[in-house]
Amino acid sequence: MKKCKITVLKRNFDEELAREYGVESLTACPMLKEGQVFYADLECPEVFCNKAWKAIYQYVFTLAHGGATKELFYYGDWTRKPGVAICSCNTGLRPVIFKIETVCSFGKPQQ
Repeated sequence: MKKCKITVLKRNFDEELAREYGVESLTACPMLKEGQVFYADLECPEVFCNKAWKAIYQYVFTLAHGGATKELFYYGDWTRKPGVAICSCNTGLRPVIFKIETVCSFGKPQQ
């Protein structure tokens, strides 16, 4: 089984929807920051958001087990790099976008 590198690419915040549906003090995700990096295989990394983990786990599981490392996810109509998934947590008002990629034992992306 391989390790996966999880990089926080972007924290989004939909102000328009938050004004209509969110609680008054709602902001962008307070748990994760852009540029943070985590490593995982089948276990949620420490200090990683449990809700985000539930949303991205299927991609980590697939890549950790060698899936989509030579071919593209979802029939090739999603990402253009094998072994890379771009996905998000499912918090509709403030989703976080992640890049997940397999890494070798030295922490470098698989080629």
